[in-house]
Amino acid sequence: MDVLLSAHFLAIEADILVIFGILFIAFVLFTLEPIPIDMAAIGIVVVLVVLEPWTQVTPELGISGFSNPATLTVLAMFVLSEGIQRTGAIRILGDRLLALTGDDERKQQAATIGLAGGTAGFINNTPVVAMLIPMVSDLADRTNTSPSKLLIPLSYAAMLGGMLTLIGTSPNLLASDISGRLIGRSFSMFEFTQLGVLVLVTGAIYLLTIGHRLIPERVSPDDELAGQFQLRGYVSEVTIPANSRFVGDTVGEISIQLGRDVEILRVLRRGKVIHRDLENRTIRPNDRLLFRSSGRTLLDLTTSRDLEFAAAPVTEASDVTDADELALVEVILVPEPPIAGESMTAREFERQFGSPILAIHRQGERLRQRLSTAVLRGGDTLLVQSTKEAREQFMADPNFVLAQEIERPEYRRSKIPIAVSIVALVVSVAALDILPIVITALAGMAGMVITGCVKPEEVYTAVEWNVIFLLAGVIPLGISMEETGAAEYLAYQITLLADVVPLLVFLMVFYLLTTIITEIITNLASVALMLPIAVDVATELGSDPFSFVLIVTFAASTSLMTPIGYQTNLMVYGRGGYEFTDFIRVGVPLQLLLAVVTSVGIYVFWGV
Repeated sequence: MDVLLSAHFLAIEADILVIFGILFIAFVLFTLEPIPIDMAAIGIVVVLVVLEPWTQVTPELGISGFSNPATLTVLAMFVLSEGIQRTGAIRILGDRLLALTGDDERKQQAATIGLAGGTAGFINNTPVVAMLIPMVSDLADRTNTSPSKLLIPLSYAAMLGGMLTLIGTSPNLLASDISGRLIGRSFSMFEFTQLGVLVLVTGAIYLLTIGHRLIPERVSPDDELAGQFQLRGYVSEVTIPANSRFVGDTVGEISIQLGRDVEILRVLRRGKVIHRDLENRTIRPNDRLLFRSSGRTLLDLTTSRDLEFAAAPVTEASDVTDADELALVEVILVPEPPIAGESMTAREFERQFGSPILAIHRQGERLRQRLSTAVLRGGDTLLVQSTKEAREQFMADPNFVLAQEIERPEYRRSKIPIAVSIVALVVSVAALDILPIVITALAGMAGMVITGCVKPEEVYTAVEWNVIFLLAGVIPLGISMEETGAAEYLAYQITLLADVVPLLVFLMVFYLLTTIITEIITNLASVALMLPIAVDVATELGSDPFSFVLIVTFAASTSLMTPIGYQTNLMVYGRGGYEFTDFIRVGVPLQLLLAVVTSVGIYVFWGV
């Protein structure tokens, strides 16, 4: 047998080397992200087609990802989620549920986990987290609870809840399609619900007991936003006296005189805020200017007779003015949005939205560079001084999440029964196997638009196009691994471990291997790469391939160990004031626990 396998691999060695080279390039692009990962995936498709003699990917196979049922179903599910979101159904449910928790921190955590985990089984978990962040933050503020204690449970519960049904998360749909192609068995709507419930309950118990102790209180309940962003020594407000040498100068000229370390964010004149075309504005006596600079520079400026510093730095909106309804708000830039892919700087953000960025939190640290030239990235948390009009723009734009409730958006509450009925009908028809899920999802998408739950122009903004292009890009890569024998080669190497450990332990190791790869790249790419290997591993071991398909599916959807492994972790990262190591401390024990629970669950429910 070994001789035959060796001869087989020698015969296709060139193909395997080419595929491994492409895989290496894909890992580098997905990990370092020199370009958006969806564009990297499309580039990989082009390379696969160009190298067809070695990759076995024809032009037809190369573009097959765009017409793949998983891709179309994911697209439709984004619109279904948008319909639920626009009606405010989850917000109303959340308000009622969280109102019962009072100021009991454990009850708040339990309510957050239950709400996020339960809804994520039927609605994409990213919009679930986006809708619940401001609600959870508002609950924390009102009950004097640290938001740090609630936001990691929110993200983790949404991820685990996505494993309740086929439509809970995008990797499930992709795994179902690949499983159908490789072993002729796709997932039904509630194929693995019993295991999903077990995983969610395990995660909930862990977060409410051990996890509760491990999650740090990074943000004090009493901290104002300026304090959370460490701005008290960096932002201040000054008045221009009548005898100041700066009177008659433009803002741009004053900035040059004060040096590169100083930025003027806005001018307040007789109750009116001036922030547009700021550099060309001429300064008048008694104008008030908001400065951003280093603490040392601000200290030096206090000795200047041309500036009169306010007694205290600017913090909340009430300290500024009520004229334009200014407020300090946290704005989270959704991971991988189009706006981040366009290399928008903080200065360009201010020009577009009329809102200066006072500080940026990125991966747990406050950026200390000159912010006007800082390029925004997905996952950044911005401290923004905004008008009511700008806040309305942020709430309407799917690229942003307001981290606290300022004003309630106008929901289409009269459409709640319609939107919920459409989702229920989609799930029911697919579950009864009357029509394929892709058809029911597309029908549901059309129903949302026809009934007015989603307006036609909102359809295109509701879809996360980077996910669609990533899906379409990684599907041909998985096909190539299977066609060239690269997956079989890797499977043969991995199965050597099965000779020294029991099969159940081997299943746990395979789970952990998949989770590590998912942390490095994305969950969709992890599914596309690992499923062909998993099926071949099962074949080599004489095990049930479906059990190995499930182990990859569950492992790829639980990116718990780092804040960068999944976008919901990034969304809560800055708002919770977390450090990178917080996710390692809380997530690694939970990941090890889930490796055991998931493997044993698969062994009991399906066998290996």
